[in-house]
Amino acid sequence: MAKADGNQKTIVGKIHPDVLSFTVGKDPVLDLELAVWDCLGTAAHVTMLSKMRVTPPIMGTEERNRVVAALVEIMREARAGTFTITEADQDVHLAVERRLTERLGDLGRRVHTGRSRNDQVAVDIRLHAKDQLLGLTEEVAALAERLAAFGRRHARLPMVGRTHLQPAMPSTVGLWATGYAELLFDDLPLVEAAYITNDRCPLGSAAGYGVPLPLDRALTARLLDFARPHHNVFHASNARGKNEAVMLAACGQLMLSLSRLAEDLILFSMPEFGYFVLPPELCTGSSIMPQKYNPDVLELIRAKAATVLGYGTAANTILKALPGGYNRDLQETKELYMEGLRVTRASLRIMALMVASLKVRPERLRAGFTPGVFATDRALALVAGGMPFRDAYQHVRSHLDELEAADPDQAVAAKTHEGGTAGLDFDFYRTRAGEVRRWVRERRRHAHAAFARLLGVTFPVA
Repeated sequence: MAKADGNQKTIVGKIHPDVLSFTVGKDPVLDLELAVWDCLGTAAHVTMLSKMRVTPPIMGTEERNRVVAALVEIMREARAGTFTITEADQDVHLAVERRLTERLGDLGRRVHTGRSRNDQVAVDIRLHAKDQLLGLTEEVAALAERLAAFGRRHARLPMVGRTHLQPAMPSTVGLWATGYAELLFDDLPLVEAAYITNDRCPLGSAAGYGVPLPLDRALTARLLDFARPHHNVFHASNARGKNEAVMLAACGQLMLSLSRLAEDLILFSMPEFGYFVLPPELCTGSSIMPQKYNPDVLELIRAKAATVLGYGTAANTILKALPGGYNRDLQETKELYMEGLRVTRASLRIMALMVASLKVRPERLRAGFTPGVFATDRALALVAGGMPFRDAYQHVRSHLDELEAADPDQAVAAKTHEGGTAGLDFDFYRTRAGEVRRWVRERRRHAHAAFARLLGVTFPVA
């Protein structure tokens, strides 16, 4: 509520309404996604406070239980979509504190003891990110599995391999599809590295310089299922923003992979190629041309790759000239991170739908073969008969007409070495996907068990 002097009253003091609106930005909306994680962080913090040996005690066990029970109710409201953050709250942290104070009186005013909104937002984002990165990893595995399954179904179906977009050598649909599956699997170590970087607990670092209380930071890290706390409290504060940039870097690489796959699908479904048929239900129509089925989702993935790469660049640029310690500039990296993860996960899901319903046109794939596609294979056959490679190269270049009768099926069947058109190990892709799913499942199970112990109820909270 605005005061007579025109300033807006908040929990942390009065402020000019224009300044409040400018500094709050989108936090009342963005932070709704962090509400559950903020309650978890607060539950761990008050649990630690209740065990801290100080006289008089800051919080007793019974008081801790009342706070955690109230936090569980707020989490239920957040899950149901009835939890709100006002502009006067400024962010999720003060909104939760306000609700606790409304329900618990003075007890709610004690939950902020020994911490700052700096370590609160840092722990919220890291808890949110652990969950998001696990979901992202599952979605990468799901798309890779679908690509591998598509490749297995069409393992030996000939397809012209291209360099510079020009016909180059005999290939197969199986090689093309599993190549993209393996590209995605090779992106996953970057996601895992982001997960490991993120798996540090900043809680208890307060504003980045610690507090004169005997906080048990190892305890709060265990309660929240982090691998360990940040040791240096100044670093815990400084890591904000860079952590988001690391995750955006992993997302950027995934989006690059998706963009190249999208471009191939757009090209090879054009009438001039006609290799693939996109599912009509995943295409869009024209407002004027009745015959059109446009690959809009693929074009958007291609554009969104640039957007996510831009988010990463923006996050790094924000950090580039910041002095040590917290600076409000870091508020901007939260939206970049949240949008980058959202866009990347949505793109993975839509691409998985596309691949699952993709059709092939064998006759068009075979019609794409011209004599020149077999030139390299023929040159190597001459080399195998004793001719020096450069002589074979020149001979074939001058006698392409000799390749008119070449058989694409025989050509792809001849490459039996590892990873060749006739040497693909489809079990490799199945095994890799299984390993990824088990990695996710174990980490999620461990985290949810820790959260359930902390809250005294099943997690996720119903």
